[in-house]
Amino acid sequence: MVNNTKMSMAALAVVVGAGPSTVFAEEKPEGFIEGSSLTVLNRNLYFNRDHRNGQSSPTGNGYSEAWAHGIIGKFESGFTQGTVGVGVDAFAMIGLKLDTGDGRNGGRSSFDVLPVNSDGEARDEYTKVGGAAKVRAFDTVVKVGDVFPTNPVVAAGDSRLLPESFRGVTATNTSVEGLSIQGGRLHAMSQPVSSDLRENFATFYAGPVNSPWIAYGGGDYALNKNLSFSLYSSRLKDAWNQYYAGTAWTYPLSDDLSLFGGLNYYKAVDEGKQLLGEFDNNIWSGRVGVKLGAHSVALSHQRNNGNDDFDYLRQSDSIFLDNSIQYSDFNSPKERSWMVRYDLDMTTYGVPGLSFMSRYARGTDADYSNANAVYMRRDAEGNPLTDQKRWERDIEVKYVVQSGSMKDLSLRLRQATTRATAFESDLDEVRVIVEYPLAIL
Repeated sequence: MVNNTKMSMAALAVVVGAGPSTVFAEEKPEGFIEGSSLTVLNRNLYFNRDHRNGQSSPTGNGYSEAWAHGIIGKFESGFTQGTVGVGVDAFAMIGLKLDTGDGRNGGRSSFDVLPVNSDGEARDEYTKVGGAAKVRAFDTVVKVGDVFPTNPVVAAGDSRLLPESFRGVTATNTSVEGLSIQGGRLHAMSQPVSSDLRENFATFYAGPVNSPWIAYGGGDYALNKNLSFSLYSSRLKDAWNQYYAGTAWTYPLSDDLSLFGGLNYYKAVDEGKQLLGEFDNNIWSGRVGVKLGAHSVALSHQRNNGNDDFDYLRQSDSIFLDNSIQYSDFNSPKERSWMVRYDLDMTTYGVPGLSFMSRYARGTDADYSNANAVYMRRDAEGNPLTDQKRWERDIEVKYVVQSGSMKDLSLRLRQATTRATAFESDLDEVRVIVEYPLAIL
């Protein structure tokens, strides 16, 4: 267990930034109105899971299915003029049921596309509304209210119909060229299938945690266009301290040929009241690949050296590991996994906007013999699961309209197949996602 120091708000004003994959936005004009934007994203989602073992599905019938439409409106004002500028952000979202069929919406599971009532029936609609006040001084922006942080330790998830959000205080700073830093303290989170913000938190593997807040800080530094570094930490009060370090690089060999790769490393230790039990985990992944024209191939390896699952906030995207993919995270205790991935960009072949991806990952040696009581998994006889194995194969096709009245409309088809021994589900999954972004202002 590590001695802890509380993160002060003064420190948050300094420790601020964006995740490793963040693209810097274009500078907006000065002024509250002049710098404002209003966007509306229409998202149509079909989600189908065929559980090969019926007991693994939320309904127990081996099958879950939902089709829904989401409308996500976001307003971001500019800042009032002067040394210190103020502004507001706001969002309004609605999810609409199109079809689920009797007993096919997946019951009460939070993996669902739609929230359900006390009888396990999908609601016809649900909404999310929120906003934040913001202040800018020099190159620092502080937001108070509903926020969408993006970094390796706290990242608002967006893999379902409506995105996840958090409530609290965040700060970002870009004073130094190439350096983006950020920090925050959050006291509530929403789930993608809920209209409500919970005053406590939930993790992916342990479920609800009676923790009053999570704080984070860190940053990313781009040494040049081919090499970047990231360093972050977070504390889920009375549950964990997490630390992250990562790097990404590319090495051009010619106009059409380049090498690329990266490393990701997390360390997680119990904290305070040990709400998730005692643990001291570290997990890492490494990736190397080659890109030749329209084609790229990558090989990655991932290893959890701890005795417990590497956990993260439920339905969030805060697990920047190479082998965390569509369904499986390959993060069980002692698990080792390999993955090979292939991408094809059809622009080179005269079809701009069309791309393909396929990947195959296999994990072995998952062992719960020394897991704590929170993360322990046992077989039917009550023995800890050992020597567990699994694999996943994903295929994705995506097309983005390049011009005309439907410019930026995207269509994506994703298919996943997983097979595992006792500790995970066997399933076949299909997702069809159509998105149409509109810029009103």
